[in-house]
Amino acid sequence: MRMYGALAPWFHLITHPDDYAEEADHILRVARAGCAAAPETLLELGSGGGNMASHLKRHLHCTLTDLSPEMIAVSRSLNPECEHQQGDMRSLDLGRSFDVVLVHDAIGYLTCEADLAAAIGTMARHLKPGGLAILIPDETTETFAPGSRHGGVDAADGRSLRYLEWSQDVEPGATTHAVDYAMLIREPGKPTRVEQDRHVLGLFPKATWLALIEAAGLEPIETGVVDPIADQHAFFTARRRG
Repeated sequence: MRMYGALAPWFHLITHPDDYAEEADHILRVARAGCAAAPETLLELGSGGGNMASHLKRHLHCTLTDLSPEMIAVSRSLNPECEHQQGDMRSLDLGRSFDVVLVHDAIGYLTCEADLAAAIGTMARHLKPGGLAILIPDETTETFAPGSRHGGVDAADGRSLRYLEWSQDVEPGATTHAVDYAMLIREPGKPTRVEQDRHVLGLFPKATWLALIEAAGLEPIETGVVDPIADQHAFFTARRRG
């Protein structure tokens, strides 16, 4: 996907760090409510451009990992004080554990159950006993709905980007869905250009998520913390036993 490769330098014009403040605050409150002890460390799998960490790093020592070296570079520019590691969430092994392991919408790019199980296993492997796994996929099979949205911002250096995101409908029983992006990009002194990108994402029932979480040795829990944007994503929390 070009958004996370050749177009990575434009990422913060597609999704700006400021837009993540409310969600990051919710994640922090969930972490504090769900961990057996006050959390101090956080590992994020698929941290992308570091938008969420730009808020969480004020309260937790964050270690950020992503498969894309280009996205790691984007995140480093935003979060130079955070540790960064390139790695695949399905197989990553840092050899240490954390109070919280977070995976946001990047987990949506896993399109088969075996890969999803491997990523959840990675989360469990990196959790301290009593630590909390937080999984925030964009949707489950039950919540998925096709649609479109648009956005983009202007940068201080004169660059600008506007995008249209179009999520395609699926047949009953489908386990993946496609999202198409069209991006208008402007640079000082250059004509506007158009870039296209297609993303294919997994689609799993809530029951599958819960079964894989439990199979990894994690206990699904409810923290009781109210999610202010519950209509925008799915949300799972699970504590490592012990």
